[in-house]
Amino acid sequence: MTLPLRAAIIDDEPLARARLGRLLAAEADVEVVAEYGDGPTAVAGLRALPVDVLFLDVRMPQVDGFAMLERLPTSQRPQVVFVTAYSEHAVRAFDARAVDYLVKPVAPDRLARSIERVRDALSVQAAPSAHYPDRIAVSDGQRLRMIAVDELECVIAQGNYVELRMGGRALLVRETMAHVLARLDPRVFVRIHRSRIVRIAQIDQVEPHASGQYVVRMRSGLRLTSGRSYRADLRRALGLPESERVSAN
Repeated sequence: MTLPLRAAIIDDEPLARARLGRLLAAEADVEVVAEYGDGPTAVAGLRALPVDVLFLDVRMPQVDGFAMLERLPTSQRPQVVFVTAYSEHAVRAFDARAVDYLVKPVAPDRLARSIERVRDALSVQAAPSAHYPDRIAVSDGQRLRMIAVDELECVIAQGNYVELRMGGRALLVRETMAHVLARLDPRVFVRIHRSRIVRIAQIDQVEPHASGQYVVRMRSGLRLTSGRSYRADLRRALGLPESERVSAN
């Protein structure tokens, strides 16, 4: 018997949350376990209440849907279906690795197809044979450049580009962080900030910084500051429990 999908609805409009909740309640294999009216509340709630899928609005006060996802640690990020009144954010949504993008008002049959996509994505995620490539292709002007993953020290976002650092040299390419991260083995790399990914084995020292942040020093001497919302991911990558204090070497 298939377990029901545990879903959370995040939308600042109460009527929109209520309507989507009724549609999801009509699906036999979906259980709505949480509803949130803003991004910060959702991030706090989801840390304590794991779910399989988020039905997430884009335009919300304080923190929009994309910024909310950035605040959610990668290891705690469920499947995401954006549900919005605006069609123009679709490309960015799929760059953020969304499973689907629904435009309000959502039709029941369209929602059912979206749920099928979530199920398929979870099945792939659970497969033990997941393979991460030895080389990744990145856009470099009109060319595709092949990058050896075992040479990659870190990835740093630079506006609409990312900087790939490899053995003392750097390559600036037009890519998104989400697209690069999706092709890197999470056992080898960890995202420490919304704009920084590092190879775990190349971390030399980690020093406590202000407000739950860390200064991460790589073996090359490069120093990077982590983001507060990625604290748990970094500590897990280093094999440290959340309660243990990190001290400099």
